[in-house]
Amino acid sequence: MFGVVPKQLWKRKNAPDEKNMCTWSMRCLLIQTDDRNILIDTGIGTKQGEKFRKHFEPHGDDSLHDSLREAGLFYEDITDVLLTHLHFDHVGGAIYRDDNGELVPTFPNATYWSNEVHWNWATNPNPREVASFLPENLLPLEHHGVLEFIDVSEKDVSWLPGIDLRFLYGHTEAMMMPIITVGDKRIVYCADLLPSSHHLGLPWVMSYDVRPLHTMSEKERLLNEAIDHGDLLFFEHDPKVKSGILGRNEKGRIALKREMGVDDFLS
Repeated sequence: MFGVVPKQLWKRKNAPDEKNMCTWSMRCLLIQTDDRNILIDTGIGTKQGEKFRKHFEPHGDDSLHDSLREAGLFYEDITDVLLTHLHFDHVGGAIYRDDNGELVPTFPNATYWSNEVHWNWATNPNPREVASFLPENLLPLEHHGVLEFIDVSEKDVSWLPGIDLRFLYGHTEAMMMPIITVGDKRIVYCADLLPSSHHLGLPWVMSYDVRPLHTMSEKERLLNEAIDHGDLLFFEHDPKVKSGILGRNEKGRIALKREMGVDDFLS
């Protein structure tokens, strides 16, 4: 998760256990409008077997199902699922295995959104990412006819009212980063461009990234914009910090200025 950063440095931020493993979150975002319940990413899901799960040891009491119930929603209430990219820890919850053993969409009334560039990349994976793109997470979306594609652009595109998408190429091909505007404020769902508040330093880039120099350039743009606009950054994988705003520390470096929830930010 920290790439070439020495362990002596990164262990101060997220200390590993006796197996050299760190705890991370798989934090989704629910956006509610007058007529839509939009879910961004779906976590790892529950359909994978023990052999797969023992490599990552998913744990904790939180679940996507329970979190939606806390918001007063059922799976049937979700209208749209935006998949930032198709790595298993982001798309795994999009599909489940029913009582007959069939792989079916978790959200039966939802349209699932990806883009054709990334879809082709994921369904014809390179050796670096083949273990991250699992056919059982992807092909059922196509088979059940619930998949739609968003046109890829070099510039940010408007997807739905108040939600723009930026296409990024450092972590994987054409990952989508949502930028949500509410009034005059912006919330950025950082996905794997900035997986946690620990990754604010430009050289702190994951080994998973296929083009780390692209990641650094894309991250630098994001950080500068967040400072200029006062954006709230939403961290998908940070084990503790859900979201926050940035500032500059005494050395002039960009740092987390204040941990802040979405409700407080918008109030």
